[in-house]
Amino acid sequence: MAISPVTQTNDTAVASNAAVTPVNKEAVQSKPQPAATDTVQISSAAQAALQEATETNIKTAKEARSGDLQAQRLQAREAATAEEAKESSAARAQEAQGTQGVQGTSVGNLR
Repeated sequence: MAISPVTQTNDTAVASNAAVTPVNKEAVQSKPQPAATDTVQISSAAQAALQEATETNIKTAKEARSGDLQAQRLQAREAATAEEAKESSAARAQEAQGTQGVQGTSVGNLR
């Protein structure tokens, strides 16, 4: 078995080479660029639509009471949807229990 000789690296030579190479600090440390900004103009119709879409049920009810036809239609549509969901839930509960209504009678008439 042969033993190989140990070699030592010359760290000072590596360090001196790094010291000789000039570094452009401006190129390394780039200045942060301000974010680009865009200005958007929203039409008054779009603003009104956004306001209607984001208003609360309490505000809708208040507007409906004051005569706002759009708010009244929205409340009527929401009430009809809630009634359908209630009837559908009742029908599913009946089916789950295994009971069936009188033949020819709709679920809405069983109340």
